[in-house]
Amino acid sequence: MSSQIVSLEENVERLSDRAYEAVRHAILTCALPPAAAISEAQLARDFNFGKAPIRAALARLAQDRLVTAQARKGWRVAPVTLRDVRDIFELRELLEAEAARLAAGQVDAAELSRLDKACAISYVPGDADSAERFLATNREFHLAIARRAGNGRLEAALEQLLRESERLLHIGLALRDRTEEICHEHEELIDALVSGDSAGAARIAAAQVREAHAMVRDAILASDHVTDLPIRLERRP
Repeated sequence: MSSQIVSLEENVERLSDRAYEAVRHAILTCALPPAAAISEAQLARDFNFGKAPIRAALARLAQDRLVTAQARKGWRVAPVTLRDVRDIFELRELLEAEAARLAAGQVDAAELSRLDKACAISYVPGDADSAERFLATNREFHLAIARRAGNGRLEAALEQLLRESERLLHIGLALRDRTEEICHEHEELIDALVSGDSAGAARIAAAQVREAHAMVRDAILASDHVTDLPIRLERRP
């Protein structure tokens, strides 16, 4: 009996994880648009999950600041505002520049080169799934640098910001392909980090974040509304 209970709990946990990943993907790619009203019943129907896994997924997504609970009205996808964009990227600039400064001369050049190459081959412009793979690899690139900075709190704070900025970068990449630019920036940053040029590494890291900020800001301003982006929700089989 106890083994059956454990097996049931593991199955529920797996379903909750799958529901979380499915809904998170839809939010990050704007298939569930910013500020959209959602409900457990709607998500359960769209993604072919029971309400319990969806409920658990929404609780985790609320912790990620991707959804907010509405009193007696279900849930809402967190909106995207220019102030959010500014706040996230300004803080990223501060943290990434400091991480690069501290990591200069301490990095694993082979690891960064491997991640840089993965970024270069993972993205197909206009494809939301490949954009997600690209951004995940790009996040790992920056976290690999942060780990070498030797400050666990800085790494944790930067990881949270990188995850918060993923949806914003999806919006930017939906309207502009920056793959070549980003990979070129990576090469410059790797050179500075490997050579121990702390000031140069900090400068390049900060400039890279500012460019990403401008891409996202310009994409939002160029669109009548982020819900107009050419991305659609696909049901799970």
